[in-house]
Amino acid sequence: MLTFVPELRKNTHNNILIRIFDYIEDMELDALTAISPIDGRYRGKTEKLAEYFSEYALIRYRVRVEIEYFITLCELPLPQLKGFDQSLFETLRNIYRNFSQADAQRVKTIEQTTNHDVKAVEYFIKEELDKIGGLDDYKEFIHFGLTSQDINNTSVPLSIKEALEEAYYPLVEELIAQLRSFAEEWKDVPMLAKTHGQPASPTRLGKEVMVYVYRLEQQLESLKQVPMTAKFGGATGNYNAHHVAYPEYDWREFGNKFVSEKLGLQREQYTTQISNYDWLGAAFDAMRRINTIVIDLDRDFWMYISMDYFKQKIKAGEVGSSAMPHKVNPIDYENSEGNLGIANAILQFLAQKLPVSRLQRDLTDSTVLRNVGVPMGHSLIAFQSTLKGLRKLILNEEKIAADLDNTWAVVAEAIQTILRREAYPHPYEALKALTRTNKKMDEQTIHEFVKGLDVSDSVKAELMSITPHNYTGIF
Repeated sequence: MLTFVPELRKNTHNNILIRIFDYIEDMELDALTAISPIDGRYRGKTEKLAEYFSEYALIRYRVRVEIEYFITLCELPLPQLKGFDQSLFETLRNIYRNFSQADAQRVKTIEQTTNHDVKAVEYFIKEELDKIGGLDDYKEFIHFGLTSQDINNTSVPLSIKEALEEAYYPLVEELIAQLRSFAEEWKDVPMLAKTHGQPASPTRLGKEVMVYVYRLEQQLESLKQVPMTAKFGGATGNYNAHHVAYPEYDWREFGNKFVSEKLGLQREQYTTQISNYDWLGAAFDAMRRINTIVIDLDRDFWMYISMDYFKQKIKAGEVGSSAMPHKVNPIDYENSEGNLGIANAILQFLAQKLPVSRLQRDLTDSTVLRNVGVPMGHSLIAFQSTLKGLRKLILNEEKIAADLDNTWAVVAEAIQTILRREAYPHPYEALKALTRTNKKMDEQTIHEFVKGLDVSDSVKAELMSITPHNYTGIF
């Protein structure tokens, strides 16, 4: 929080600065009194999403869709719109391009009378046309033939599409890039693998990190392939009003072109009053898979830190525990895991709930849709926390090497495999008898075993050249 602001405000005589400081203090108070941590504690990590999912943003997107729809009717053109001066199109677009919080507040004021949020947007745009002047003959073609869901079910997927492209994808790609950098940096670092929590065939640290690069890239590409679709077809999806007024036009083709060319979405061809939400559910499921991979990553690095494979960079003044001064806790991974858990719970609910609606439409989707930014907010908080944790890592190669040196039993797989190649009798059982004891398995133990085998000297040399440090396969 900006605790210096009150002192600065007291010592200035500049009215503009005083108003700025007052505004900053109000922001601090809002953060302290916010119900959701997305808009409170973590506001700095999620503020960008306000441009897509706030009430202000939803109104701005609605205005954008309404204006682009009106422009497209003029371009058709409908007979009554042939006289519209097309040089004014950019003036119309500036209504949403320059849309301010004061404009949004005006819409909310109108809504107090209409008790209908989308109708308030229509009336606001008509007011803006009045300001341009000379457009009275065209005003009734704002929101012509539409129902509110034609605006909502284009505005919301458009906001999700742009939030993914401008906020979500870049952060996932930054995470992938950081992991890829580590995979390259650590590609030659041998490491004891753990399966079922027990020592297993050695691997390389870089390869284990590359697993997450591969998984995240695959699922991110899958998410990007999910089409962002929109409902746009009148009151119950059949263009009833459009067709009765102008039966000579192909309104399906008009809708397809408008949604595709003006909004960058795909129009759902058969709908009720609302979107089918099937593809939106698919997008939420794809996001959930990405989040689940990051949870897996968080837990692995948490474990590596607990195994002392990594130290963490220490920042002066930070406290790991209120009681234990020595502690540097892996809190970034824990914060990430917790936020991803909340995000996934909401994403799962959205994906399951939204495609279900009674008959041609019930209102349950309306309030649910207002929450689509919440899981994205928790996801962005999580990705930033994971990145913060990764960038604190200090590789402890000595500890990793020591674990390999203390676990020579893991070369048993290599020895018995070569013995199988040489047709040695019962090689698996021979190695099982050697290694499944409480005796310490070290280099000497393994080499004594190899020396006693009835194989050629060249095979013995081959077997004795295998160590926990070089038995790491390919990468």
